[in-house]
Amino acid sequence: MQRIRVLVVDDHRIFAESLAAALAAEQDVDVAAAGSAPAALRNLDRAVTDGRRFDVLLADADLAAPLLAVPAQGAAREAVPRAVPRDGIALVSGLRTSHPYLRTVVLADRDDPRRAAAALQAGASGWVAKDCSLSRLLAVIRGVLRDETHLPPALLTGVLRELTAARKHRSESERLVESLTPREREVLRCMVAGLGRKAVAERLFLSPHTVRTHMQNVLGKLGVHSTLAAVALARRAGVGPVELEAAAAAASVPVP
Repeated sequence: MQRIRVLVVDDHRIFAESLAAALAAEQDVDVAAAGSAPAALRNLDRAVTDGRRFDVLLADADLAAPLLAVPAQGAAREAVPRAVPRDGIALVSGLRTSHPYLRTVVLADRDDPRRAAAALQAGASGWVAKDCSLSRLLAVIRGVLRDETHLPPALLTGVLRELTAARKHRSESERLVESLTPREREVLRCMVAGLGRKAVAERLFLSPHTVRTHMQNVLGKLGVHSTLAAVALARRAGVGPVELEAAAAAASVPVP
């Protein structure tokens, strides 16, 4: 019998352990519980190292995690910190890159079409009420392993509306970003990374005055009035930050 390995992540310890115990009663389920995002990341990394990786992660939508940094997996990556997600949906989003094989399901206290849509966009395969029956939860777990997506029927219309609106906003954002010159896009990626004018100037070997002009042009073309708004629009368009860690590592390598 092929066993399913499940990790429950919830900062309400009694709930997490009770749910884990209920799932463990199933003959084909191995389950563990974690009380925070950092603990979940450690469990997932350890399981990969041990060759017994988890198949499904059940994450509390309102997981309360401090904004800390924990080491990334592997000795070669120990010097690079990994940000701890601020909630269950952010945790799911990060795992899409670090553990792409993992199926994720978000557990929620209440129906919320906007957050359910955000969870799906982050890579979740399901959104399930915490008070659903055990049989329903098991059906979802087994379903997501068959690449199914599970939502409560009452949320379908609202989630589809949210996803349609998000797609429309993304298309408009992408059109605006495409109007930027290659240099302006580079400056925008620096802005997304949180770099200030002086840091952007040093990175791109430009004068602060030139960077200021580029930033003003970016805001004007995007139709926004602040760096924060420009960054939000850029993220909707799928624009990622410059790779600060890689750049810093390259700069620190001594030249023979």
